[in-house]
Amino acid sequence: MKLQLSLDPKQTDAKTEQRKDTMQKVIGDSNENDEFQWVDDRGRDWSLFKRCRPSCIPITMILVLIVMVVLLPLLDHNEKFADQRSRQNRLRNDVCSEGCNIQIVESIPEGLVYPKGSPSFMSTYEAWKTLIGMAKNSIEIGSFYWTLNRQDVYNHSSAWQGEDIFKLLLETGLAGNVSIKIAQSAPTSANPCVDTEILANRKAAEVRSVDFPRLFGGGVLHTKVWVIDRTHFYVGSANMDWRSLTQVKELGVLATNCSCLTKDIAKIFDVYWDMGVPDSQIPEQWPEAYATKYNANNTLSVVFNNLFKVDTYISSSPPPMSTNGRSHDIDAILNVIQKAERFIHISVMDYVPLTLYTPKTRYWPIIEDALRRAAIDRRVSIRLLISYWKHSRESENHFLNSIQALSGCMKGVNIEVKRFVVPASEDQEKIPFGRVNHNKYMVTDNTAYIGTSNWSGDYFIDTAGIGLVMSSIAPNGTIVSDLQAIFERDWTSEYAIRFD
Repeated sequence: MKLQLSLDPKQTDAKTEQRKDTMQKVIGDSNENDEFQWVDDRGRDWSLFKRCRPSCIPITMILVLIVMVVLLPLLDHNEKFADQRSRQNRLRNDVCSEGCNIQIVESIPEGLVYPKGSPSFMSTYEAWKTLIGMAKNSIEIGSFYWTLNRQDVYNHSSAWQGEDIFKLLLETGLAGNVSIKIAQSAPTSANPCVDTEILANRKAAEVRSVDFPRLFGGGVLHTKVWVIDRTHFYVGSANMDWRSLTQVKELGVLATNCSCLTKDIAKIFDVYWDMGVPDSQIPEQWPEAYATKYNANNTLSVVFNNLFKVDTYISSSPPPMSTNGRSHDIDAILNVIQKAERFIHISVMDYVPLTLYTPKTRYWPIIEDALRRAAIDRRVSIRLLISYWKHSRESENHFLNSIQALSGCMKGVNIEVKRFVVPASEDQEKIPFGRVNHNKYMVTDNTAYIGTSNWSGDYFIDTAGIGLVMSSIAPNGTIVSDLQAIFERDWTSEYAIRFD
């Protein structure tokens, strides 16, 4: 049956209602083979239901619902994924492949001997000599204090390396071809910095002192960094002190022909240099020229030694001196801990979850909590190699006992502590503040962190320091694997005493 209805727009409402009734009747009387066609007086087809059977409508509605419930979320997911991928592309690491060379350098105290075949690296003394020899235009040094000459501390024959470095710097500065800038912590009666006074008076170097007590109410410039021609650099634990070359165990890195990374670390030196101006103040906003785009969220991929690519960035403390984009040093440490998957190995002089130099000692568990969470939540194995010497604090033992006591509290929780003791002869015992492991690094299964700060709260609150973070999953031949080998060498040595 085919029903044709004429639709005249000029018809009265009554007729329209009559036709509605007729349609309802006809539809009700029709069978599934019926077709419905609405045609107006001009012969135009208005068949909304043409070839559409009433029994199809529920199926159509179900299909529409399936599309809405299943396909739309998938489309939304794809859109989100595309947005995420776009953001990742925008933040994709820059790659520096200019021929950077990097290596670990160490100071091994006289009398500290490892078994034959143990990992060994260039000495700090040789690294500093190399940097001075490479300088063509500028040497910039950020330092805590200067005692390179034996008369500065104690008359001992092992001071010769420090004295040689001082002589080379003096000669280089006097020659006039290379400018030397030194940013140091403001001298005190305990650290008068006679060496830099000599360099400044002889016009061999320009020296500025940063007064942290005036700027922050406390703290020091604790950084140890060399920047040469904005192309080469050293950063590590060694102070400008002859003892740091022959009587104290130190660790750092020497990078050469690596302007992409050196220019970034030089921005931190520029901050120190500006703050060394008399009556300087921390600005509300640091100049954009000091900003960095490399941080924990956007690393610089550096091809080192033409062999391996390492995701790298440089952190700094204290936060008010960290310019735009720069990761805070404490945040870098926490990030390295959080990223560890299998193990975390730490070698530092001091590990005390307190503020040690504030008027009132306060509990500062930021690193401690992160390590405990890593051990308990993720079952990451943790080893702490902490120095022990005549100036170690008694409170440190209690904190180390506390964190080690967690080991075995649940299946898979493993935390071990050892104290590293640098042996001393009767003669060496007379050298003040010598014979200690002064390292400040952490290495995990995927990342190396080499810093300039001891691990207590003050160093991340009001004291200046630098951290170099390098991540790589390559098994061998990288800074990460080298640092792992150094930690293993020290951990298994006769100088590492189990702490029980």
